[in-house]
Amino acid sequence: MNTIILYLQYPFVRYALIVGTLIALCSSLLGVTLVLKRLSFIGDGLSHVAFGGIAIASVLNLTDQMLLVLPVTVLSAILLLRGGRNRRIKGDAAIAMLSVGALAIGYLLMNLFSTSTNLSGDVCSTLFGSTSILTLTKTEVWLCVVLSVVVLAVFVLFYNKLFAVTFDESFAQATGLPTARYNLLIAVVIAVIIVLAMNLVGSLLISALVIFPALSAMRVFKSFRSVTVCAGILSLVCALAGMLISILAGTPVGSTIVAADILAFAVFSLLGHRKA
Repeated sequence: MNTIILYLQYPFVRYALIVGTLIALCSSLLGVTLVLKRLSFIGDGLSHVAFGGIAIASVLNLTDQMLLVLPVTVLSAILLLRGGRNRRIKGDAAIAMLSVGALAIGYLLMNLFSTSTNLSGDVCSTLFGSTSILTLTKTEVWLCVVLSVVVLAVFVLFYNKLFAVTFDESFAQATGLPTARYNLLIAVVIAVIIVLAMNLVGSLLISALVIFPALSAMRVFKSFRSVTVCAGILSLVCALAGMLISILAGTPVGSTIVAADILAFAVFSLLGHRKA
């Protein structure tokens, strides 16, 4: 405890804890919707697109990479949503094509044009998070906080609409609800979350941050509201525990948080089995 208190005196540690918990909360809330709509893989696809965007931003030597990465990821989310309705290219195939293509092109560009002396380290940090969450500037922290608050506000304000679109989209459309508009809203919001989570767990581990809390909560609870609340709390606890363990033990932040999520899933699966 004394060691933790000592580390909390450093601003970069406090920044990491604030941003990390906010991102984890946002990811878990939208994760419930994605799991129920069978769109869990979209997070993985968009994270690879974000990696490609970061590669392009690095090649162009942009000081603020989010100015390029965020619009590209949002546009890709919209294209995936539209592509999922294409009869020739089904949703899962479109996600796989965009995911693998963006990852390959991004790595190729970084190898051909990068001026970094530690290319392997940069790629590893982008893919797995590494310690990038501990190097955030105050501007990046405020941007993450503002975007996280916007995501939370959207989820709260449109909770009933998202609930309707998630469980029975056909019925919601029959009642006059503009389901296409709310599906688009889900795609844009999840794209924002993916870009934010890149600094926390890296592009390859983002899906775990989105999916595991929702799946864990579903092992014990059945109602949408209970699952959402449980997933949010569980994600906060796992993210906070993962970051603190990472700081104390010197382990990679992203991998440690995912390991905490996996442990929580195992515990909740056991509880759900006993409850049944």
